[in-house]
Amino acid sequence: MKISLISLGCAKNRIDSELVLGVARKYNIEITPDIYDADVIFINTCGFIESSKKESIDTILEVYENKKKNVKIVAIGCLVERYYDDLIKALPEVDIYLPIRDYDNIDQLFMKLTSSNKSYKLSYLDRVITTSPYSAYLKIGDGCNNRCAYCAIPLIRGNYHSRDFDEIMAEAKLLADKGIKEITLIAQDTTVYGTDFKNDNRRLNNLLHEISLIENIKIIRVLYLYPDEITKEILNEIKNNPKVVKYFDIPIQHSSNRILKSMNRRGSKELIRQHISNIRKEIPSAIIRTTLITGFPGETDEDFNDLLSFVKEIKFERLGCFTYSDEDDTAAKSYPNKVNHRTAEKRHRLIMEAQTKIAEEFNKSLIGNHYNCIIDEYDEGNLAYIGRNYMYAPDDVDGKIYIYSPIELEIGSIVEVEIVNSTTYDLEAKSINPNVDNF
Repeated sequence: MKISLISLGCAKNRIDSELVLGVARKYNIEITPDIYDADVIFINTCGFIESSKKESIDTILEVYENKKKNVKIVAIGCLVERYYDDLIKALPEVDIYLPIRDYDNIDQLFMKLTSSNKSYKLSYLDRVITTSPYSAYLKIGDGCNNRCAYCAIPLIRGNYHSRDFDEIMAEAKLLADKGIKEITLIAQDTTVYGTDFKNDNRRLNNLLHEISLIENIKIIRVLYLYPDEITKEILNEIKNNPKVVKYFDIPIQHSSNRILKSMNRRGSKELIRQHISNIRKEIPSAIIRTTLITGFPGETDEDFNDLLSFVKEIKFERLGCFTYSDEDDTAAKSYPNKVNHRTAEKRHRLIMEAQTKIAEEFNKSLIGNHYNCIIDEYDEGNLAYIGRNYMYAPDDVDGKIYIYSPIELEIGSIVEVEIVNSTTYDLEAKSINPNVDNF
């Protein structure tokens, strides 16, 4: 039997996919990247926003139309968790639906598929890494307590709960033993890690420090930081630990205090400004990434102009922007004063136009600087290696560094480069020293 898996959505979903593949391997099922060579095709769906829901459904239908006869389709993930009953009725093309709440019973599914009487459960120690041989995500918690008015994550994943500290450490050590040198910590909200424990010595800063003591781990990054939960202990650990990159992924969503309150976001524009100022004061080289929403119900021209001015003032090194969409069972769906979609799209465009100028100026300022970069791949079309320094997360949304080298560079190695040119989001560099051992 051969299994193939399509993973949609975020890195957290990817880890769930890797856990499923780990179970498949326990049942001696061959894993193939060619979905049309598989006997069973898993589709791990995303149900976060309207566009991701559409992508999930379109993927299911495309796979169904092109699959071989008698190939089974298994749909799992957030969309299935959220719309289980509706999907069973609306998409009979899927043979088996497995919602997140039934992941603990995944052995029953595989026993049925393989006619086996053995029981294997999801295990982080059996994950099949699908990123690269040297870089992996590490999930430290799941669920969310923030209850933002526009977000369905708590409806899908439930309340926040931290993974066991020792279990995470065991997984991190196993990843290092397998050759992983870059670890990226993820959760819906990483800053609250350990706050549901009684032990005060098991917080995010403690976890970062303990992982950094693993010799083979060279790079540690943490994503999804909630602004007002970045404690001085977390900031100091990021500042002082050479293995933890100075990269702050802080989704703020908006700057208008009126809209922030309507979104049910904690804090204010003034507090966000203070946090960012403090980060840049403590760590002048820090990279700050954020995400924004335009067109939230009730967003006036004044609110939007506040946001646009804030973007120009703060000059985020990395910025993504989404237009608001109604999500079932969220508070914002019932809000009055909906913003016209065309208006929301225009506001999105204006934000990204402003960010384009900021990004261009920032990248130009880097020309002549030297950085250590990890090599991800070789680009035959550009005759250059593609790499990342601390400013680029592995989720492929920050851009790329194209590295030209007269000698062959090893994929996964860390090399010193000099930045020689820039575009809006990408950099060009030349290799200076191919024998660097740290990031």
